[in-house]
Amino acid sequence: MRITSRNNEKIKAFVKLRDSARARNTEGLFVLEGARLCFDALESGYNVQELFYTETALSRYAERVTALIENSVAAFEAADEVAQKLADTVNSQGVFCTVKMKETAEICPSSPKKYVALDGIQNPDNLGAISRTAEALGVDALIVGGGCDIYNPKALRASMGALLRLPVISVPSVLPVLQKARENGLPVLSTVPDSAAEDITTVDFSRGAVTVIGNEGNGVSNEVKAFSDRFITIPMGGKAESLNASAAATITMWEMMK
Repeated sequence: MRITSRNNEKIKAFVKLRDSARARNTEGLFVLEGARLCFDALESGYNVQELFYTETALSRYAERVTALIENSVAAFEAADEVAQKLADTVNSQGVFCTVKMKETAEICPSSPKKYVALDGIQNPDNLGAISRTAEALGVDALIVGGGCDIYNPKALRASMGALLRLPVISVPSVLPVLQKARENGLPVLSTVPDSAAEDITTVDFSRGAVTVIGNEGNGVSNEVKAFSDRFITIPMGGKAESLNASAAATITMWEMMK
């Protein structure tokens, strides 16, 4: 079937899922854009519900688009002007899909594993970059508390699919998960821009830990600070007083995993 109208109900439904976290949570669906990302979802065991692709995309990414057509519940060729409405990027590849969220697996942090908790991270680019680094360095799971929705299209693109592959605990607040972690023998270490805190390069992570990265503007919340076992900091030279959340997370994960 070919869709030629930008006002088609399926196109409207896709755009609503793209733009609204509430709609995604209500429907249990999220959207992806790009041949590689859509194919990654398929390879990662997700159920692709609806696929939209342009004639050009089918020609350019024949192998991947064909596999997606064969494995999606429904597939539609979209006219170029329709694809422009679906697109959330400037130079779209012309491949889009709606995907069913997986059932949330019970992940209980325990020693000696290593976890990163994100306390209210708001920027989808930061969330995506942190998850990509976490996967690359071998972090056992990511704990996302509040802030940006893990199915935000920008976060998914920035993660290069890592958010689809990495174990993620998505919760309204990190505190209940931190409580379970502590009960299971893991220390909770909050990162702070404070020279009086413990230098991260001297911390022994061999028995596992949960390190907490705070919100871009306000840092780790007071509630999480009050619950933390220790405060750790990244030593900085020059006049820098703090680091971008993604940069701080990258350094923290490197120190934790080395």
